[in-house]
Amino acid sequence: MGVFSQEGYQLRLEWGPEGVDALRGCDVLVIVDVLSFTTSVDLVVGNGGQVRPSRWKPSSGKTLRPASLAGESGLVELPSPNGSNLCFLAAETGAHVLAACLRNATAVARRAQELGKTIGVIPGGERWGLDILHSGPREFGPLRPCVEDYLGAGAVLAALTGTASPEARLAATAFRTTDVPAAVRGCGSGRELVENGHSADVDLAVRINVSTAAPVLVDGVLR
Repeated sequence: MGVFSQEGYQLRLEWGPEGVDALRGCDVLVIVDVLSFTTSVDLVVGNGGQVRPSRWKPSSGKTLRPASLAGESGLVELPSPNGSNLCFLAAETGAHVLAACLRNATAVARRAQELGKTIGVIPGGERWGLDILHSGPREFGPLRPCVEDYLGAGAVLAALTGTASPEARLAATAFRTTDVPAAVRGCGSGRELVENGHSADVDLAVRINVSTAAPVLVDGVLR
Protein backbone atom coordinates (compact mmCIF):
# COMPACT_ATOMS: atom_id res chain seq x y z
CA MET A 1 0.00 0.00 0.00
CA GLY A 2 1.59 3.25 -1.16
CA VAL A 3 1.38 6.74 0.30
CA PHE A 4 -1.42 7.70 -2.11
CA SER A 5 -3.53 4.57 -1.56
CA GLN A 6 -7.25 4.81 -0.83
CA GLU A 7 -7.48 1.17 0.23
CA GLY A 8 -10.05 0.48 2.91
CA TYR A 9 -12.67 2.66 1.21
CA GLN A 10 -15.40 1.28 -1.03
CA LEU A 11 -15.71 4.51 -3.04
CA ARG A 12 -12.54 6.17 -4.35
CA LEU A 13 -11.45 8.94 -6.72
CA GLU A 14 -8.22 9.55 -8.59
CA TRP A 15 -7.37 11.56 -11.72
CA GLY A 16 -6.36 10.48 -15.20
CA PRO A 17 -4.11 7.61 -16.35
CA GLU A 18 -2.15 7.62 -13.11
CA GLY A 19 -5.47 7.35 -11.28
CA VAL A 20 -6.34 4.19 -13.20
CA ASP A 21 -3.13 2.63 -11.95
CA ALA A 22 -3.70 3.88 -8.39
CA LEU A 23 -7.20 2.36 -8.36
CA ARG A 24 -6.10 -0.96 -9.82
CA GLY A 25 -7.85 -3.64 -7.81
CA CYS A 26 -11.25 -1.94 -7.70
CA ASP A 27 -14.14 -4.08 -8.90
CA VAL A 28 -15.48 -1.23 -11.04
CA LEU A 29 -13.83 1.79 -12.67
CA VAL A 30 -16.01 4.68 -13.85
CA ILE A 31 -14.50 7.01 -16.46
CA VAL A 32 -15.69 10.64 -16.53
CA ASP A 33 -14.86 12.96 -19.45
CA VAL A 34 -17.78 15.39 -19.59
CA LEU A 35 -16.48 17.63 -22.40
CA SER A 36 -16.92 15.58 -24.29
CA PHE A 37 -16.16 11.85 -24.66
CA THR A 38 -18.52 10.38 -22.07
CA THR A 39 -21.31 12.79 -22.98
CA SER A 40 -20.96 11.58 -26.57
CA VAL A 41 -21.03 7.97 -25.37
CA ASP A 42 -24.20 8.58 -23.38
CA LEU A 43 -25.97 10.10 -26.38
CA VAL A 44 -25.10 7.20 -28.68
CA VAL A 45 -25.81 4.42 -26.18
CA GLY A 46 -29.00 6.16 -25.09
CA ASN A 47 -30.17 5.91 -28.71
CA GLY A 48 -29.46 2.17 -28.72
CA GLY A 49 -26.07 2.49 -30.39
CA GLN A 50 -22.57 1.45 -29.38
CA VAL A 51 -19.21 3.22 -29.12
CA ARG A 52 -15.82 1.71 -29.79
CA PRO A 53 -13.20 3.82 -28.00
CA SER A 54 -10.06 4.11 -30.11
CA ARG A 55 -6.60 4.95 -28.85
CA TRP A 56 -5.70 8.59 -29.33
CA LYS A 57 -2.78 9.43 -31.58
CA PRO A 58 -1.70 12.86 -32.89
CA SER A 59 -2.92 11.73 -36.31
CA SER A 60 -6.33 10.59 -35.07
CA GLY A 61 -8.08 13.50 -36.71
CA LYS A 62 -11.00 15.59 -35.50
CA THR A 63 -12.83 14.30 -32.45
CA LEU A 64 -16.56 13.80 -32.99
CA ARG A 65 -18.59 16.20 -30.85
CA PRO A 66 -21.79 15.48 -28.87
CA ALA A 67 -24.04 17.67 -31.01
CA SER A 68 -23.02 15.73 -34.11
CA LEU A 69 -23.95 12.44 -32.40
CA ALA A 70 -27.31 13.35 -30.87
CA GLY A 71 -29.21 11.23 -33.40
CA GLU A 72 -26.62 8.46 -33.87
CA SER A 73 -27.79 4.91 -33.16
CA GLY A 74 -25.16 2.74 -34.87
CA LEU A 75 -21.63 1.68 -33.99
CA VAL A 76 -19.39 4.74 -33.66
CA GLU A 77 -15.60 4.67 -33.40
CA LEU A 78 -14.69 7.55 -31.15
CA PRO A 79 -11.14 8.70 -30.43
CA SER A 80 -10.41 11.14 -27.63
CA PRO A 81 -7.23 12.15 -25.82
CA ASN A 82 -8.72 11.52 -22.38
CA GLY A 83 -11.85 9.40 -21.97
CA SER A 84 -11.15 6.98 -24.78
CA ASN A 85 -7.57 6.33 -23.65
CA LEU A 86 -8.74 5.86 -20.07
CA CYS A 87 -11.25 3.22 -21.14
CA PHE A 88 -8.39 1.21 -22.66
CA LEU A 89 -6.24 1.56 -19.56
CA ALA A 90 -9.10 0.72 -17.21
CA ALA A 91 -10.01 -2.40 -19.20
CA GLU A 92 -6.45 -3.67 -18.77
CA THR A 93 -6.93 -3.78 -14.98
CA GLY A 94 -9.64 -6.43 -15.28
CA ALA A 95 -12.27 -4.19 -13.67
CA HIS A 96 -15.74 -3.57 -15.03
CA VAL A 97 -15.49 -0.26 -16.94
CA LEU A 98 -18.36 2.24 -17.24
CA ALA A 99 -18.60 5.66 -18.89
CA ALA A 100 -20.32 8.41 -16.91
CA CYS A 101 -21.20 12.06 -17.41
CA LEU A 102 -23.63 14.49 -15.82
CA ARG A 103 -26.46 13.20 -18.00
CA ASN A 104 -26.34 9.61 -16.73
CA ALA A 105 -24.57 9.82 -13.36
CA THR A 106 -27.29 8.17 -11.29
CA ALA A 107 -27.89 5.40 -13.84
CA VAL A 108 -24.18 4.62 -13.96
CA ALA A 109 -23.91 4.65 -10.17
CA ARG A 110 -26.77 2.16 -9.91
CA ARG A 111 -25.18 -0.16 -12.47
CA ALA A 112 -21.75 0.14 -10.86
CA GLN A 113 -23.11 -1.06 -7.53
CA GLU A 114 -24.69 -4.04 -9.24
CA LEU A 115 -21.28 -4.99 -10.64
CA GLY A 116 -19.03 -4.68 -7.60
CA LYS A 117 -18.35 -3.45 -4.08
CA THR A 118 -15.28 -1.28 -4.60
CA ILE A 119 -15.81 1.51 -7.12
CA GLY A 120 -13.15 3.86 -8.41
CA VAL A 121 -14.28 7.02 -10.17
CA ILE A 122 -11.74 8.58 -12.53
CA PRO A 123 -12.24 12.14 -13.80
CA GLY A 124 -10.22 12.40 -16.98
CA GLY A 125 -9.09 15.99 -16.74
CA GLU A 126 -7.43 17.75 -19.66
CA ARG A 127 -3.88 17.96 -20.97
CA TRP A 128 -1.77 21.06 -21.07
CA GLY A 129 -0.64 21.79 -24.62
CA LEU A 130 -3.51 20.04 -26.40
CA ASP A 131 -5.46 22.35 -28.71
CA ILE A 132 -7.88 20.37 -30.85
CA LEU A 133 -10.06 23.35 -31.71
CA HIS A 134 -7.34 25.51 -33.24
CA SER A 135 -4.18 23.63 -34.16
CA GLY A 136 -5.41 20.07 -34.51
CA PRO A 137 -4.40 17.01 -32.51
CA ARG A 138 -0.82 16.78 -31.32
CA GLU A 139 1.27 15.51 -28.47
CA PHE A 140 0.23 16.89 -25.11
CA GLY A 141 1.67 17.58 -21.69
CA PRO A 142 0.81 17.00 -18.03
CA LEU A 143 -2.66 16.50 -16.59
CA ARG A 144 -4.79 19.57 -15.91
CA PRO A 145 -7.65 18.84 -13.46
CA CYS A 146 -10.85 20.47 -14.68
CA VAL A 147 -14.14 21.64 -13.19
CA GLU A 148 -16.49 19.67 -15.42
CA ASP A 149 -14.94 16.27 -14.77
CA TYR A 150 -14.69 16.87 -11.02
CA LEU A 151 -18.39 17.73 -10.90
CA GLY A 152 -19.24 14.78 -13.14
CA ALA A 153 -17.32 12.45 -10.84
CA GLY A 154 -19.07 14.05 -7.88
CA ALA A 155 -22.45 13.42 -9.48
CA VAL A 156 -21.68 9.70 -9.69
CA LEU A 157 -20.29 9.55 -6.17
CA ALA A 158 -23.28 11.43 -4.75
CA ALA A 159 -25.51 8.63 -6.06
CA LEU A 160 -23.38 5.79 -4.61
CA THR A 161 -23.61 4.24 -1.17
CA GLY A 162 -20.66 2.93 0.82
CA THR A 163 -17.65 4.14 2.74
CA ALA A 164 -16.09 6.95 0.73
CA SER A 165 -12.54 8.27 0.79
CA PRO A 166 -12.07 11.97 1.59
CA GLU A 167 -11.31 12.54 -2.10
CA ALA A 168 -14.60 10.93 -3.08
CA ARG A 169 -16.60 12.72 -0.36
CA LEU A 170 -15.29 16.13 -1.38
CA ALA A 171 -16.23 15.56 -5.03
CA ALA A 172 -19.76 14.53 -4.02
CA THR A 173 -20.05 17.61 -1.82
CA ALA A 174 -18.86 19.85 -4.64
CA PHE A 175 -21.56 18.44 -6.89
CA ARG A 176 -24.32 18.84 -4.28
CA THR A 177 -23.41 22.44 -3.39
CA THR A 178 -22.61 23.87 -6.83
CA ASP A 179 -24.75 25.38 -9.57
CA VAL A 180 -23.35 22.77 -11.91
CA PRO A 181 -24.59 24.09 -15.30
CA ALA A 182 -23.34 27.58 -14.47
CA ALA A 183 -19.98 26.26 -13.30
CA VAL A 184 -19.43 24.14 -16.41
CA ARG A 185 -20.47 26.96 -18.75
CA GLY A 186 -18.25 29.43 -16.89
CA CYS A 187 -15.11 27.33 -16.48
CA GLY A 188 -12.22 27.45 -18.91
CA SER A 189 -13.25 24.36 -20.85
CA GLY A 190 -16.87 25.41 -21.21
CA ARG A 191 -16.01 28.96 -22.24
CA GLU A 192 -13.56 27.73 -24.85
CA LEU A 193 -16.22 25.57 -26.49
CA VAL A 194 -18.90 28.27 -26.37
CA GLU A 195 -16.60 30.95 -27.77
CA ASN A 196 -15.63 28.65 -30.63
CA GLY A 197 -19.17 27.91 -31.71
CA HIS A 198 -19.78 24.67 -29.78
CA SER A 199 -22.35 25.89 -27.25
CA ALA A 200 -24.67 23.04 -28.30
CA ASP A 201 -22.10 20.56 -26.96
CA VAL A 202 -22.06 22.32 -23.60
CA ASP A 203 -25.86 22.51 -23.49
CA LEU A 204 -26.05 18.74 -23.96
CA ALA A 205 -23.33 18.09 -21.40
CA VAL A 206 -24.80 20.12 -18.50
CA ARG A 207 -28.14 18.32 -18.39
CA ILE A 208 -28.17 16.32 -15.16
CA ASN A 209 -29.62 12.81 -14.88
CA VAL A 210 -31.75 13.02 -18.02
CA SER A 211 -30.48 9.65 -19.28
CA THR A 212 -30.94 6.08 -18.07
CA ALA A 213 -28.06 4.76 -20.18
CA ALA A 214 -25.25 3.08 -18.24
CA PRO A 215 -22.58 2.26 -20.84
CA VAL A 216 -20.40 -0.74 -19.93
CA LEU A 217 -17.27 -1.69 -21.87
CA VAL A 218 -17.70 -5.25 -23.19
CA ASP A 219 -15.21 -6.72 -25.68
CA GLY A 220 -13.85 -3.29 -26.47
CA VAL A 221 -17.24 -1.67 -27.10
CA LEU A 222 -19.32 0.57 -24.83
CA ARG A 223 -22.91 -0.61 -24.94
